[in-house]
Amino acid sequence: MSELKLRPPQEQASNGTGPKIGRYKTATNREPTGFEGGHAKCKETEAQDGEVDPPLGRPFGGSLHKWDTLTPRRGELQGAGMKASATRKKPLHKLGGLAILLGICVAGLMAQIWAAEAGRAKITGIAYVKVKVTDVEKATAFYGGVLGLESGAAKDGNLVQASFVVNRDQHVELTKGAAGTSGSYLVEIGLATDDLMKMRTYLTAKGVATNEIMAWPDGTKYFETQDPEGNKLVFVEQTKNAGSGSAGALGKKMLHAGFVVKDLKAESHFYEAILGFRLYWRGGFKDDGTDWYEIQVPNGDNWIEFMLNIPATADHKELGVQNHFSLGVSRAKATAEELRARGAKEFDGPEVGRDGKDSIDIYDPDGTRVELMEFMPVEKPCCTEYTGAHPKP
Repeated sequence: MSELKLRPPQEQASNGTGPKIGRYKTATNREPTGFEGGHAKCKETEAQDGEVDPPLGRPFGGSLHKWDTLTPRRGELQGAGMKASATRKKPLHKLGGLAILLGICVAGLMAQIWAAEAGRAKITGIAYVKVKVTDVEKATAFYGGVLGLESGAAKDGNLVQASFVVNRDQHVELTKGAAGTSGSYLVEIGLATDDLMKMRTYLTAKGVATNEIMAWPDGTKYFETQDPEGNKLVFVEQTKNAGSGSAGALGKKMLHAGFVVKDLKAESHFYEAILGFRLYWRGGFKDDGTDWYEIQVPNGDNWIEFMLNIPATADHKELGVQNHFSLGVSRAKATAEELRARGAKEFDGPEVGRDGKDSIDIYDPDGTRVELMEFMPVEKPCCTEYTGAHPKP
């Protein structure tokens, strides 16, 4: 946690970097057609004359399947001197559609049972974050110069203009965006898994839409999906970067990534019930409130932080505060001294947040917050106790 966890809004610094806290009215989730609550759904649809019930439960719906063109139609039967009965044709038509729909539902149920038996592949940590920047040269000076991260290979070709190595398992990617672009500048989070095919099969059986497994130019395999609020997630096979990170890097381990969440229930179901994340800590500006909800990956100590109660009218500056990522440091005070030595003039902290951890907030040239946080709390956290193991350097 950082400045945005240190004190109520009325005590925020006059520089305007603090969050504008306000109640947010939950909006309807933008879920793929054919899904409900992250799962494929089967429902009965009235068939039209000449068509059977559509195969529901597919990730993005689908067009109706046409009735077999070899089946004589009412007009053809009447033309041959035969009396066609609509009351006889309709039930057969519906029966065929219901049989197909029943088959689809049974097949979907069997797939979910098989996936549950096969289990979910391990999710070991955050492999990378992709950050949008408007000036690659200035951003490179910040991430490579001020933060001291070693330059790495750009995996996505033209989509990624620069990459920086945090350690052999984690890196930061920069992608070019036009100035004035709205929305989150934390555009993508990569999650490492030990079995890419097993993970994709599991998610598909759970009704989560994914694309095909593909490979970056360096051979790393991956597939893409998104959470119920449209945040892009990329699962990548666990690989090692060519470099182990720079000796001059301020932080040599990525601890977490955080983003604005509107519907805690829907996001919690996806990350916890489906992906297997587990609660690490939750807290708020007030002891009985929840403004930050942190969940650890199931097979590691990295975590995702939900930033709650952010107003829908949040501007670019505030979204830069909320949509962020964190690097672990041994001592926040020593890190602040090193930042000044490297010419950094504007940053917040060190200060102990509501989570009990000492940290610094510094912003890239486009306003995306990078939190330099100590691994262990130095004070008792507010609101709730930690329920997971703390990360190690």
